Amino acid sequence: MSDRPPRAYVDPDQLQGLIREKVILHRAQFLIDRPGDIEELLDLPCVQSAFAQDEYMPYWADVWPAARMLARAVLERDWPAGQTALEIGCGLGIAGLAALSRGLRVVFSDYDLTAVAFAVRNAALNGFTDFSARPFDWRDPPADLRVPIILGSDVTYEDRSIDPLLNVLARVLEPGGTVLLTDQNRPPAARLTEELERRGWVISRRPMRAANPGQRRAEGTLYEMVRPS
Repeated sequence: MSDRPPRAYVDPDQLQGLIREKVILHRAQFLIDRPGDIEELLDLPCVQSAFAQDEYMPYWADVWPAARMLARAVLERDWPAGQTALEIGCGLGIAGLAALSRGLRVVFSDYDLTAVAFAVRNAALNGFTDFSARPFDWRDPPADLRVPIILGSDVTYEDRSIDPLLNVLARVLEPGGTVLLTDQNRPPAARLTEELERRGWVISRRPMRAANPGQRRAEGTLYEMVRPS
């Protein structure tokens, strides 16, 4: 495990006002539990301490448009049965739920232990069993973890995330493996893709749009990134 331990754990059942909602996506719908009040999270001592250290915010507690984009892209594909997909920065686990519904094994991962707890809770809520949890810091991923598929949404919203992300892709993704990543067209994504192309990765780009109910659709991009064999 990393010498930089994941963030302090908060039991989801200890949070007040949990919301259970139906997420409707392409060809599928899922139930999810999520925090109903972001202010409650911000008042927690562990969150305040993490913010003081590196301006951490519990962004995982909402369903973002890029997560919907990624889940839709996963649902649209045919996948080899039984392969393992690692969802990094899993948050509430929307893309992982889509992957489970398509016959993949899923490893939910996030630096935030509470996010992983919600992702696991949501997988069980939808009747899935073929999943596991591996919270870790991208700067020091587990040495025994190697997968053919990595999924990520909104993992390139800060420039400081790019070097750790490059590290985890290099150390965890198998040669010839595939990364599906969605982003709302933020500048750091260009730095990531340019560096991977310099390393010989093959990258395709597809415009996407998504929104939560009642909100304006957000523009984004699906990146399919294949590591050289």
